[in-house]
Amino acid sequence: MLCVSISPVRSTVGMAGCPGLGWLSLGLVLMAAAPSLCQGCPQRCDCVPQLRSVVCHRKRLTSIPEGIPMETRLLDLSRNRLRWVEQGDLEPYPQLEEVDLSENVISVLEPNAFSSLRGLRVLRLRGNQLKLVPMGAFSRLANLTTLDLSENKIVILLDFTFQDLRSLRHLEVGDNDLVYISSKAFTGLLGLQELTIERCNLTSISGQSLSYMRNLVTLRLRQLNVPALEDQNFRKLGGLRGLEIDHWPFLEYISPLSFQGLNLSWLSITNTNITSVPSAAFRNLAHLTSLNLSYNSISVLQPWAFRDLVRLKELHLVGTGLASLEPQALGGLRQLRMLNLSTNQLVTLEDSSFHSVNSLETLRLDANPLACDCRLLWILQRRKTLNFDEQPPACAGPADVQGRAFSAFPDSALFDHFTCQKPRIRNRKLQQVAAREGQVVSFTCRAEGEPSPTIFWISPQRRRITPRSNGRVTVLPGGTLQIRYAQVIDSGTYICIASNAGGNDTYFATLTVKGLPLDAALAVNRSYYAGDLNDTNQNDTRVFLRFTLDIKTILVSTAMGCITFLGVVLFCFLLLFVWSRGRGQHKNNFSVEYSFRKVDGPSSSGGQGGARKFNMKMI
Repeated sequence: MLCVSISPVRSTVGMAGCPGLGWLSLGLVLMAAAPSLCQGCPQRCDCVPQLRSVVCHRKRLTSIPEGIPMETRLLDLSRNRLRWVEQGDLEPYPQLEEVDLSENVISVLEPNAFSSLRGLRVLRLRGNQLKLVPMGAFSRLANLTTLDLSENKIVILLDFTFQDLRSLRHLEVGDNDLVYISSKAFTGLLGLQELTIERCNLTSISGQSLSYMRNLVTLRLRQLNVPALEDQNFRKLGGLRGLEIDHWPFLEYISPLSFQGLNLSWLSITNTNITSVPSAAFRNLAHLTSLNLSYNSISVLQPWAFRDLVRLKELHLVGTGLASLEPQALGGLRQLRMLNLSTNQLVTLEDSSFHSVNSLETLRLDANPLACDCRLLWILQRRKTLNFDEQPPACAGPADVQGRAFSAFPDSALFDHFTCQKPRIRNRKLQQVAAREGQVVSFTCRAEGEPSPTIFWISPQRRRITPRSNGRVTVLPGGTLQIRYAQVIDSGTYICIASNAGGNDTYFATLTVKGLPLDAALAVNRSYYAGDLNDTNQNDTRVFLRFTLDIKTILVSTAMGCITFLGVVLFCFLLLFVWSRGRGQHKNNFSVEYSFRKVDGPSSSGGQGGARKFNMKMI
């Protein structure tokens, strides 16, 4: 037993003439006071009377020790061998304000186990063997503010488990075997401000169960197996300001209405399986100021991906495998102050991706394979005022500047190293193609430049055609324009544009599409090439039309015909069978009327041996 007390300071007033008497008096006072200060402290426990605390941490206790002072406010029984808490075990200590029962082997909590502790504010039951929390286990704890039930084996949270905890502010139920949370499990938690659910077996989040926590401020949902966020999962959490979704490996879909009704200030969705920015779901988050989408598989940022987050100031996209930002990918973020794009696959970051770079204060681009050319010149020019958070980016190429940090370049050398070469289209021969309807037409357009230029086409209808275009007309990876099933309306002049940060280069090609002749339907298994329709063949562009016999279609049609024929025959046989059975079982009902004919002569009046004659009539 160790009793720690604060001794009174020795006073020298009135003892100047007799110092020995002063020390003797002080010793007598301490000897008299020591028993009263240490009185009631259990053996093997440490007590601090001034703090009214009893610490029995890691003492191998199997039950609550005797001798705990009634005025104790803090009781620490963590890391012992307690197996249960029964009603009345803590009743002798009504002044307790904090009880720590963590890391025992408690498997049973009886109803009203803590009901006598009306002043209890903190209760820790972390790391025990609880599988079920019975209704009433926390009854009458109206002043409890912190409850930790994490690292147990709780399987289900029953209705009204926390109904008496009106003052509860922080609740931890993570790292359990939870498979289900009842719809009314959180009833009564009107004052709850922070909730953490992690490392459980939950496969869905019930919006109804969360709806009882109207004043919840922070919600953390970590390491769950939820595959999707459905509509209005958090619809009644109007006071929620922070939401963390972390390590949901099966999360692939976020509904556009999943965050409806929320007024979040910060949102973190990390380590999930989403592959794009859920722009539609962000439409309801106009007050969001911080967004973290790190460690998701987002390789490309599409234009205006965050257009509705007009108040966003901080954006994190760390470790997503991000390879490119489209022009205006950050469009709409007028107040963006901090952008973290570290540990990605970015080769460059152009200022055209931003709504405005003037508001940017902190930029993280470290651990990216950056190609130092004119596209990054805007960062170099602001490197002295831009904060890199002590992680300045470095060049991965070209070879003469590889490995050099941005801060190592002098102002005089910027325009020597950070340069771009304007695109140049290599083959500028005029392409004029005449084709018939239904043919496939291709126009080549290859360009060179530094950095590698992007190639797109403009149609005669002034429509932009890119590799992402869908339909009959598209651009192949090498820059070739392909028109499938050409039509008369496709005729006209097509413009090839090769573009990079150094400038643009253009090229023109002409297409004329003729309508099919009336007998074109008779042409089967014939192919037409550009040499047949264009005698000049200047551009080596092949235009061909194929009519092929589809063996699969023929076989399917034949099989369907046979099945139909056999079905009709079978139906006829069935009708004959039913008709024949009905006829064989039919019986004719008839009646017979008969009368004896009177015969003249002696024989008629004879005896029994006389002959009898009668007629039968069928009616």
